[in-house]
Amino acid sequence: MSTRPAKHSLTLRGHRTSVSLEPEFWQAFRRIAEDRAQTLNGLAIEIDETRGDIGLASAIRVFVLKTLQSEIAR
Repeated sequence: MSTRPAKHSLTLRGHRTSVSLEPEFWQAFRRIAEDRAQTLNGLAIEIDETRGDIGLASAIRVFVLKTLQSEIAR
């Protein structure tokens, strides 16, 4: 069961921003970044550039979900 969201700072193109995600999402987000040999900030920038008009935290959650779903489908 998820616990309360935890706030962490990310730096996107020189701009600091705080993102609140549940610890399970932070853990999965870190693993995905590590698997791709990227930093969290670098992966967050990629997500930020394609997120459209949804919030960054929501975009990260959706990215994590879709990534895990594609891993399961293999």
